[in-house]
Amino acid sequence: AIAIENLTVRFTSKRATVTALDDIDLRVADGEFVSIAGPSGCGKSTLLKAVAGLTDSTSGSVRLRGRHVKGPQREIGYVFQRAALLEWRSVRKNILLQAEMRGMPKAAAARRCDQLIEMTGLAGFENALPHELSGGMQQRVSLCRALLHEPGVLLMDEPFGALDALTREEMNVELHRIWRETGTTVVLVTHSVAEAVYLANRVVVMSPRPGRIVETLDVELSAE
Repeated sequence: AIAIENLTVRFTSKRATVTALDDIDLRVADGEFVSIAGPSGCGKSTLLKAVAGLTDSTSGSVRLRGRHVKGPQREIGYVFQRAALLEWRSVRKNILLQAEMRGMPKAAAARRCDQLIEMTGLAGFENALPHELSGGMQQRVSLCRALLHEPGVLLMDEPFGALDALTREEMNVELHRIWRETGTTVVLVTHSVAEAVYLANRVVVMSPRPGRIVETLDVELSAE
């Protein structure tokens, strides 16, 4: 699903040049769940943005389903650290914003929206506004929006970092269940070792900046 070869990303300003990622090699198979862990500032989010085409590589290459990534990728789903919901739109209309932007057929989008609302336990809150939802529920809406167009690859940038411990654990269980049901390829950036191990088939550990992959660990825990 994802092939990264010799990826280096540098940011240059008038004052300095900063190497965020240095010589990254990583492959993610179809249907795999990979967690990327490491200290703050090590380039985890930059790596995710490079896969999404939101950040240009300085050297090396990124391929998504065999195609070189050049510019923003429409076929992926992306969940950010904050839910980023539109405050004046209901749960249902926030999810369907994805359909409006992509020009999806309305009937198919509505059916998919209903499925996701049911799958994520949001039934009964379809008409609620964001301020009427808990943080965990807002992130569920964000996840539904990212999954609406049934992306083959879902990228998640510390989506549960701002939640309290109990809600975060609940969302981890929910995400793991959704991944098993949909078979979507997932790459998750996280600071939490427990979260990385619980959710993923494989954990990629990064060094402090410049970000390099220092170890890749297969998770041998049972899904049960």
